[in-house]
Amino acid sequence: MDWAGIWESIKNFFTNNYIGIIKFFAVLVLGIILIKLFLNIVKRIMSRTKMEKVTQSFLYGILKFCLYLLLILTLLSTLGISISGIITALSALVLAIGMALQSNISNLANGIVIISTHMFKKGDYISVDGVEGSIYDINFLFTTIMTTDNKKITIPNSTIVNNAVTNFGANATRRVNFSFGVAYESDVEKVKKIIIDVMKSNGKVRLDKELFCRLKELNSNSIDFFAYCWVDNEDYWDVYYYVMENVFNEFKRNNISIPYNQLEIRERTDNPIMPVENDGLPQRVEKERVEKKHIFDLENDDLMTIFKTGKNKKPKKDNSKTKKVKTDSAKEKVNKK
Repeated sequence: MDWAGIWESIKNFFTNNYIGIIKFFAVLVLGIILIKLFLNIVKRIMSRTKMEKVTQSFLYGILKFCLYLLLILTLLSTLGISISGIITALSALVLAIGMALQSNISNLANGIVIISTHMFKKGDYISVDGVEGSIYDINFLFTTIMTTDNKKITIPNSTIVNNAVTNFGANATRRVNFSFGVAYESDVEKVKKIIIDVMKSNGKVRLDKELFCRLKELNSNSIDFFAYCWVDNEDYWDVYYYVMENVFNEFKRNNISIPYNQLEIRERTDNPIMPVENDGLPQRVEKERVEKKHIFDLENDDLMTIFKTGKNKKPKKDNSKTKKVKTDSAKEKVNKK
């Protein structure tokens, strides 16, 4: 292989086209900076409007794609490549990709349906196709849900549109349902009064709506009461746990028994030996957590913060010499004494 010839060709290419290469990289760097700054401004303008977060994210993604596509076409034009031929090739490529990715195109169309119909918004707690969680993000193809145990679940938009969706956060208020079982010898009116009084005692329960408690079923082991109250959406679980715990305590205080299921118990006669593998819990060793240094992000950071941070950066004074002088003077005073 003629390495000398190859090297000579590379040298001739850069010698004859160095102006175009410099122009290419200048357009590339300047274009990326301008796009990031423009997207940052657009994001902050949209955040001050009444437009929903989901719609903002959707439009922001489309604008970002178009701007970077325009930058790529500009760079190709800088290299002297005909854009018309590239646009024709891109059209054919988009058609071929569209045929191959029909399901993803369906997800894209359903994503537009989700946004336009305001099915839910970011932060709403929903249940769909056996999955529950808060809406974390919606993009072109998928909806991301954050579960209560901090797991991210990504669901195709087609699955959401084609299934029943329960939106627990759609309204400002929500009904909290309860079911209590007590023994047959219990006083029905007394049980109802206890449950109602417990619900009234919580200040988060709305008194402008009906508090309900009635005997619902006569089961084989108990009589079951059904009760409900209305609360603000964000107070649902606080009220639920409060009522359950305090009704249980009030039942005990008023000698209202809760029946138990009948179980057959057999006593074990052997003496099982449980093997122990160590002497106890190991000593706790604290994990070292390193804080990540913040790097300026032109696309997402506040521009005023970036400029202020740059101005406020001052070199730290070296106080080690001052401390040393003070220490030496202190030692001299001690020696004199």
